[in-house]
Amino acid sequence: MSLLQFTIQQTDPSGPRTGRLTVRRHSFDTPAFLPVATQASVKAITQAELTQLGAQIVLGNAYHLYLRPGLELIRKVGGLGSFMHWPGATLTDSGGYQVFSLAPLIEVTDHGVTFRSHIDGSEHLLTPESATQIQHAIDADIIMAFDQPVGHPADSDQTEEATDRSDRWAVRCLQAHEGASAQALFGIVQGGFEKELRTRSAQRITALPFDGYAIGGLSVGEPKESTFEILAHTAPLLPDDRPRYLMGVGTPSDIVRAVLCGIDMFDCVLPTRLGRNGTAYTSTGKVNLKNAQYQDDLSPLDPECQCEVCQTHTRAYLRHLYKSGEILAARCLSYHNLHLYLRLMEDIREAITSRRYQQFADDFLQRRSKHERSDHT
Repeated sequence: MSLLQFTIQQTDPSGPRTGRLTVRRHSFDTPAFLPVATQASVKAITQAELTQLGAQIVLGNAYHLYLRPGLELIRKVGGLGSFMHWPGATLTDSGGYQVFSLAPLIEVTDHGVTFRSHIDGSEHLLTPESATQIQHAIDADIIMAFDQPVGHPADSDQTEEATDRSDRWAVRCLQAHEGASAQALFGIVQGGFEKELRTRSAQRITALPFDGYAIGGLSVGEPKESTFEILAHTAPLLPDDRPRYLMGVGTPSDIVRAVLCGIDMFDCVLPTRLGRNGTAYTSTGKVNLKNAQYQDDLSPLDPECQCEVCQTHTRAYLRHLYKSGEILAARCLSYHNLHLYLRLMEDIREAITSRRYQQFADDFLQRRSKHERSDHT
């Protein structure tokens, strides 16, 4: 039986809520952002820096960790947190998204998915049972049900088949998990971009005794407004007393908008991915240091930011590092981007606590609207 406790602390008149989620010996505040540590590492950032930045939970990926370094080593050292020497909470994605997007598929049946490793071409079978058992071995505090996401666009028959299969797999994940672990297990609502399928999936998944509920299959190439149309439809279908997790979304503006829908947890690769590629989020939008206009710019990366990077380095220097291929560029920009995301979550929680979230969101989105393009993970 899971040891998860979720306490809602404050609800804003516009709908968002703050909370405290405790699972096993770890706790974190919600709404929360999970830096992505796909292979037991947040790219370019040390665990000490994550702590310094205020991260309370990170996300690892079962698919990648299963293939490398393998389950025996992680099990031997006491699980993901011990392996990466991370003192906070951990969550693992089941690997379903990676199997269907990265690995060459051989066969998909109701039993499971046969695929080839993207590392060495070896053949593997992943089922709801084995995906759950893999996550038991990795020993993250929160684990996810195995599902079959669909991309965008996808036809109705394909979407319905994948959704129904995911919902059946969710039952098998619960059965494999029951009595085997005190980890929290979250179910995932699928359904593509069809509201009827989303409703059907939400009804099936929330009827099952999961510890929390996630919305999957968004930010997969669709227009931004489609993302939020489906999110606004789906989020109210999830129970009020359980944590709600929006997987793989998104930009700072995405997060601010999604909190209005009552979402409690987010993960996204954008802060570190963009950082490695020369782009920083700032208080007004994005700064792409690849642009020549920053070559002689001696202003801080973000004049309003108090992080070490903005207090120390100029845009010109950071651009020089990036153009020179220096590793320090990726470290600095990733550090700054994560600082911005994690401060944003603090500001969101404070605005909800003060019961002024709608005004906060309106001001934030208006300020960003002229600067931030619609990006996807």
